[in-house]
This record gives sequence, C-alpha cells and structure tokens, in this order.
Amino acid sequence: MKENNIIKDKSYQFSLKIVRVYRYLTEQKKEYVLSRQMLRSGTSIGANVEEAIGGQTSKDFLTKLSIAYKESRETCYWLRLLKDSGYLDVDADVLLSDCNELQRILCAILKTLKSNMQYKNR
Repeated sequence: MKENNIIKDKSYQFSLKIVRVYRYLTEQKKEYVLSRQMLRSGTSIGANVEEAIGGQTSKDFLTKLSIAYKESRETCYWLRLLKDSGYLDVDADVLLSDCNELQRILCAILKTLKSNMQYKNR
C-alpha cells in the first residue's frame, strides 16, 4: 500500500472527527459510556489501517484491514445508537456517511486482496 493513500487519509480524518464528537458528548451532554465505546472503535479504524500498512506479510495486511472493517461496523452502530437516543444530533448524519464510506472502501480493498490471494494460490 502506498504511503499516501485514500483509506489512510480518510480513516485518520474520521478519527479526528470522532475525537471532537467525543469531547462534545462528554463536555456538553455529559454522556460517558456510549461515547467512550464510539471513541474506542472509531479511532481503532485508522490505527488498524496503519498497522496493516506496516504489516510484514499479505496475510497480516489482510487481517488488520479486516479488523478495521469490523471496527467501522461497530462505530456505525454506536453512532446510530447515540443519534437515535438523542445524545448526538450534531453531525450525526455526516459521521454516519463518513463511516459508511470507510466501510465501502475497506470492503473493496478486502475483496480485491482476497481475490488476488486466491489467484496466487492456484
């Protein structure tokens, strides 16, 4: 994976947004439990992308990106829950859209990787 790439950049920018929303939820809404879960999974996406880039094997790369994908799904869950419970109204739809975009990108990368790995194993 190239050093400057779309999933790396988008996941990092998403992490920054998640940190800002976490601060808003804890400082303004005094919500600590759900927002902590969102913070953990939302920033984990980019961290796992970074780990994937530094992976030593293709299998390691695939594993870390798979974890990033799972974390993106979990983050969408927490964002929906915060939105639907009334804690998060500011930027909720934008964050959900960003999270869904990360999922689509990660899914496309994973499909390509798995396909390439199967092709090599023939």
